[in-house]
Amino acid sequence: MSDSPQTAAEFNAALGALLRQAADAGVGIEGGWDCRNGGDHPDWDVVITELEKE
Repeated sequence: MSDSPQTAAEFNAALGALLRQAADAGVGIEGGWDCRNGGDHPDWDVVITELEKE
């Protein structure tokens, strides 16, 4: 069984867990991030913005 997300819902859950872990560790996560992957994988530009709670 793979730990990598296989669906959009699993990706969202894994991303949420990573963001919570980073925030708990005091990492400043808001802003833009370049994710350079090299090789056969595409590069990504990721923007993280904190949302107001409902």
